[in-house]
Amino acid sequence: MKHVSFSARLVMVGCGSIGQGVLPLLLRHIDLAPSQITIVNSDERGRAVAESMGVTYLVSPLTRENFREILSPLLGAGDFLLNLSVDVSSVALITFCRELDALYLDTCVEPWAGGYTDTTLSASERSNYGLRESALALRESGNAGPTALITHGANPGLVSHFVKQALLNLAQDTGLVTTVPTTRAEWSALAQTLSVKVIHIAERDTQVADIPKERDEFVNTWSVDGFVGEGCQPAELGWGTHEPAWPADARRHAFGSGAAIYLERPGASTRVRTWTPLEGPFHGFLITHNESISIADYYTVKNGEDVAYRPTVHYAYHPADDAVLSVHELAGKNWQMQSRTRLMMDEIISGTDELGVLLMGHAKGAYWYGSRLTIDEARSLVPYNNATSLQVTAAVLAGVIWAMENPRAGIIEPDGIDHERILEITQPYLGEVVGVYSDWTPLRDRGRLFPEVLDEAEPWAFGNFRVV
Repeated sequence: MKHVSFSARLVMVGCGSIGQGVLPLLLRHIDLAPSQITIVNSDERGRAVAESMGVTYLVSPLTRENFREILSPLLGAGDFLLNLSVDVSSVALITFCRELDALYLDTCVEPWAGGYTDTTLSASERSNYGLRESALALRESGNAGPTALITHGANPGLVSHFVKQALLNLAQDTGLVTTVPTTRAEWSALAQTLSVKVIHIAERDTQVADIPKERDEFVNTWSVDGFVGEGCQPAELGWGTHEPAWPADARRHAFGSGAAIYLERPGASTRVRTWTPLEGPFHGFLITHNESISIADYYTVKNGEDVAYRPTVHYAYHPADDAVLSVHELAGKNWQMQSRTRLMMDEIISGTDELGVLLMGHAKGAYWYGSRLTIDEARSLVPYNNATSLQVTAAVLAGVIWAMENPRAGIIEPDGIDHERILEITQPYLGEVVGVYSDWTPLRDRGRLFPEVLDEAEPWAFGNFRVV
């Protein structure tokens, strides 16, 4: 089914696993010809897929010095820049698109190459919090101009829409009579009324391959460069008003909304306890993501200048087992990258990516809502995808369609757009979309081997997660 027609040009920057996986979806659901699409990539990785569909493919690595020269002939007013790259500044591309009056979408706010690990910058400056603030600072008065939908992949992106649907489900199941909120103030008031204290983006990837990880190799089910980059950034989380204790290595930011904090350690070295319905309890990495900040910010309630309510929000990610081994090896080498990388795709033989949001602290305990997509389902739905990439590419497709339908929304985040429209487009590609209640808390079975000092009165507090 074609959701929307688009007569202008679409330029895709980057063509790794997500670029290759989203291309058939764009041609399936948007009325545009392959001749309208140009891919600009830093290497040859996606050429065969692109040219098999009749799409123009250019190898032209973008830098601070050349990106305008390369992109200017390809883009103009009304065209669309789909940024799926790494090591290319999102802020630079957003600024460029606003000058041209072109539409824009990305899946994360990227710095130029080396920005994630540039130790000449403070941890705050190279955090996702800092990158987000730099993108939002481009908003003009009234936030007019062409739509630039930032950070709209699976997470960040799709999970923000899961949060809204989960809140509505909770409201219904707890007997709270409410209409669907239409404003940020109404959504945040609903979360406060429901007493949602903590939101995890809780993900467990169980995909396995028939080729095991080798020594000095980083293996992952989605972009290796993207995962390593964000894993080396400081661990970050939205900081809730209910939190009774302050983590020892936590720091506040001296600028911006104040909705989040960071820890002086890499996210890929920080583990937290979480829960998903299929896996049950597990340790996830506290990887920094834009949604940890944007969701906490969006659901903040203020009395004047004082923050009256804000949930704690963070990612808790257990990637595929071979990716965990890869992270362990990376950390052991003091974050010096392995010499070889491999994206798991055709060699995957089984497994599921269970991605959702876990809302805790409310009257019904814990509620997980999200997608459970198997590798077999993903392969039957769209070529050039695995279970992880399809959750991302479906969300990219939905974001592109929403931007085309709403071309004058200015710079906007997933939390601020229509969740029902996004879920309508993505649901056919998400496998089993479910909501599951649980009585699990981070205190469950703690101290079983050795005694621990825990604050039983605050089972949802971040301090009780005992980051290790």
